[in-house]
Amino acid sequence: MSMQKSYPSNISQEQFEKIRLILESSKQKIKPRKLDLYDVFCGVLYVLKSGCQWRMLPKGFPRWESVYYYFRVWSKKNGEEPNLLELVLKKISWRGPYQQWSEREN
Repeated sequence: MSMQKSYPSNISQEQFEKIRLILESSKQKIKPRKLDLYDVFCGVLYVLKSGCQWRMLPKGFPRWESVYYYFRVWSKKNGEEPNLLELVLKKISWRGPYQQWSEREN
């Protein structure tokens, strides 16, 4: 079940299908997932694009705590390599105010 309202920061379902397996691989699936990862990912994009605080995430998205949890999992550092979030943002050619790993100061 997907969220009802569409936001400018959302990506299409087709774009999401290109990255779904990558995002699903980040967390071991022990029990059935109750959240729609598309909604969670769009929530992450909303915060990145708008710059709002996590707690101000609109009600159309999953709970802010859940979206933030996945953001933390997907943003986990992988040594000198780009993290999972950076990889999927690059794969969908998303342009937004997220500093890429190659642009960070050492």
